[in-house]
Amino acid sequence: MNKVKIIGTGMYVPGEAIDNEELKKIANIDFDAAKIESKLGIKQRHIAKLRGLNETTADFSVKAAQNAIENANIRADDIGLIIVGTDTPEFITPATSIIVQGRLQKAEKWTSTFDVSASCASFTIAFDNAVRIMKTDSSIKHALVIGVYNMPAFIKEDDTFAYPIFADGAGAIIIENNINDDSDYIDSQLLTDGTQWDYIGVYSGGTKNPVTKERIDAKEYGLMSLKPLPGDRNVRLWPMVVNKLLEKSKLDLQEIDHFIFTQINKSVILKVMDELGLPYEKTTCIMDKYGYTGSGCVPIAFHSAIQEKSIKRGDKIMFVASGAGLAVGSNVFTY
Repeated sequence: MNKVKIIGTGMYVPGEAIDNEELKKIANIDFDAAKIESKLGIKQRHIAKLRGLNETTADFSVKAAQNAIENANIRADDIGLIIVGTDTPEFITPATSIIVQGRLQKAEKWTSTFDVSASCASFTIAFDNAVRIMKTDSSIKHALVIGVYNMPAFIKEDDTFAYPIFADGAGAIIIENNINDDSDYIDSQLLTDGTQWDYIGVYSGGTKNPVTKERIDAKEYGLMSLKPLPGDRNVRLWPMVVNKLLEKSKLDLQEIDHFIFTQINKSVILKVMDELGLPYEKTTCIMDKYGYTGSGCVPIAFHSAIQEKSIKRGDKIMFVASGAGLAVGSNVFTY
């Protein structure tokens, strides 16, 4: 079967960074900054609306994509597949990927586009979809996969829980088809538990709960936390997913050179690495710079690790991402 390779990466975050003390002032909220920094590892973040920037999901996506296209040294018109992974789309419809295609390619093209909405696992699942399409359609020479997050657009003004955590950002990769070196996609492992749909999410604006004046007056809109998430969820889930994917792909744990997990809680990532018996140097944490960028955090961390030379060509990489719902996506590949 034809082999595929990531040939370019890019990212984008809007405006200048906002540290915890500035966030308290410009969002007019109070929170335990020391706890946020020590437990989650979040010291700053980028939020477009708090910087007065008229930028949203499609803008983040296009700018990250343009950076990845330049990094890959291709033209936008060379792309035959565009997938956007996000649970904060530009509109309910049309798909954000369609808007991205229009801005990048600027005309009718033989390009396939669609969105993947699986909470914060959206990028890993979009990546898996892109590869599987390319491996069955050799006419697609290049694919663009974007993970993007704009959850701050849904945060209410007085939300002291969400503002310190959630942030804006996008990461993108360019995948090339029919390559002849050692790089390739190896496998994936997905997991879902739809009984957990009612923990945290954006529950208004769809067909079940259209946005009405009454719903707005009752503050039943935007990001809502309906009940607490299980505290040990990712500590339990991620090692299980890692081991399942290793078994499926017939790889040994020690063969994986670098792991990138959902970038929401540094202490959880370190606990998982301890559980796996691996050194911290084999993972990347970016929460200190970018906060929690949801669907965008895995490709942003991947891009950062490449730039920092923590990841090099020939390394075996594993992504593990989980999000509300519950949705989990994981990938293993040779970079």
